[in-house]
Amino acid sequence: MCLLRQTGKENGLLGKSLLIRKPPVELSFPDGKKGKHKMNILVINCGSSSLKYQLIDSISEKVLAKGLCERIGSDGACITHTPAGGEKKTDTIPMPDHNAAIAAVIEKLTDPEVGVISSLDEINAVGHRIVHGGERFSKALLIDDDVIKAIEDVSDLAPLHNPANLIGVRACAKLMPGVPMVAVFDTAFHQTMPSKAYLYALPLEYYKKYKVRRYGFHGTSHDYVSNRAAQILGKKREDLRIIVCHLGNGASVTAVDHGKSIDTTMGLTPLEGLIMGTRCGDLDPAIITFLMNKLDCSAENVLTILNKKSGMLGLSGGISNDFRDLSRAAAEGNKDAETALQAYALRVGKYIGAYAAEMDGADVIVFTAGVGENDGAMRKRISDYTEFLGTSVDPEKNKIRGEEVILSRPEDKVVTMVVPTNEELAIARQTLAIVGSKDVN
Repeated sequence: MCLLRQTGKENGLLGKSLLIRKPPVELSFPDGKKGKHKMNILVINCGSSSLKYQLIDSISEKVLAKGLCERIGSDGACITHTPAGGEKKTDTIPMPDHNAAIAAVIEKLTDPEVGVISSLDEINAVGHRIVHGGERFSKALLIDDDVIKAIEDVSDLAPLHNPANLIGVRACAKLMPGVPMVAVFDTAFHQTMPSKAYLYALPLEYYKKYKVRRYGFHGTSHDYVSNRAAQILGKKREDLRIIVCHLGNGASVTAVDHGKSIDTTMGLTPLEGLIMGTRCGDLDPAIITFLMNKLDCSAENVLTILNKKSGMLGLSGGISNDFRDLSRAAAEGNKDAETALQAYALRVGKYIGAYAAEMDGADVIVFTAGVGENDGAMRKRISDYTEFLGTSVDPEKNKIRGEEVILSRPEDKVVTMVVPTNEELAIARQTLAIVGSKDVN
């Protein structure tokens, strides 16, 4: 079934040349198809100093265990591990690099007391979240040297993310040789955008030579949520115009027109678009050189300000990037916190209106991610801007947190709803679709 080819020099992509064959995995499907065992997929989301993981039985779609490695490469590194039906526990473990972090994850998963598998042989595949796939990747792919080279080639478009994602790939390849790995790209879902949506009004040569364009992110979430919304409504996604609002510390809105992403708020990088936790979102690009002159600093320093010190944190005068803190401060009369919340809702409302115009209307507006799933007050603020579309929010239903719920009334022209995102499950599903195929080679 699976052929994972690893080639390259010792100091190259995945280590020394290896040709690894895995025996066919006969899956046990709920619909009665023949099978030998379950398909356990380890989902890895690797950051520069952190690593999130879930082990998912991709047939039943049950999460067997999940966890987080933090402060990798620093003092006080720790791993928080939660087995299904068990208690969350955090242990301080030296993790000088991501190899050590992956080893810690494996140790937890196979631990006699808190583990959920007896050996690595029970991990059938690994699904990796890769932030940027450029224009080349419009779907998930089995990882080989060509795929890794392509990911490296676009790392200048996501310098904080892609190198970290590849660290996780290499660590898994070293510690789990022979286990097929799949790359699932944040940008892939948005590759259906037309050129009128993704091109910037810059000299065209910059796109042709340097691929400067809108790529969009959170694609795995937007894909999963829009599809799940259609399922809840008992309709096909291909028959709907859906606006997905992924509102967390990072935030984006996407227009999903009859199953395809046709526009999204994030751009060349995740900095563009909505006001976010610490990111500024849309602004006049001349502000960069203006601040460089006023602060006597480099463009890189200004970009650090725009990425890490702006957004809700900056707009609130430094109170917090956490919406819970800002809501409490606003309730206590802090005008800066209230202004930040108002500005956030306005920006989301503007994009919903713009995307409704772009799709000649909207059938569904979906809220997801941390803020979208849990902050009823913010959902109401945003929905106040969309009433012209024929939306409303039921006050009692809007109190629900973190659950699938239809907020609108039956008579509304546009359905407003909440669908919790599940990017890990989406990655597992895409990984299963590839490694579960006998055509993979």
